[in-house]
Amino acid sequence: QVQLVESGGGLVQAGGSLRLSCAASGRAFSSYTMGWFRQAPGKEREFVAKITWGGGTTYAADSVKGRFAMSRDDAKNTVYLQMNSLKPEDTAVYYCAATRSYYCSDYRCYDYWGQGTQVTVSS
Repeated sequence: QVQLVESGGGLVQAGGSLRLSCAASGRAFSSYTMGWFRQAPGKEREFVAKITWGGGTTYAADSVKGRFAMSRDDAKNTVYLQMNSLKPEDTAVYYCAATRSYYCSDYRCYDYWGQGTQVTVSS
């Protein structure tokens, strides 16, 4: 069992930056691939980025490549999402999630979810 708590969301102007954090409790955090997803009103939940267990390889959605970077600190049981050059279309609730799967980026592969944190980007 893994419990996840996100923080760091807020209101920012277009072009600004935010860093989201996701603190995990439970066992074997380092053996989970961690992902960030987002969901805007009226839209489906979409993949943003993930970082694998083991070597910590990162993958990002095309819509955020070059602007968002994900990292993990297994000693602190925490993952981060650094978001730069934010755009109004990045506005959504951002969720942290955990899976044992190494390859899957589909939200249905993720077993544990945080409560979400709101990110709002004004134009």
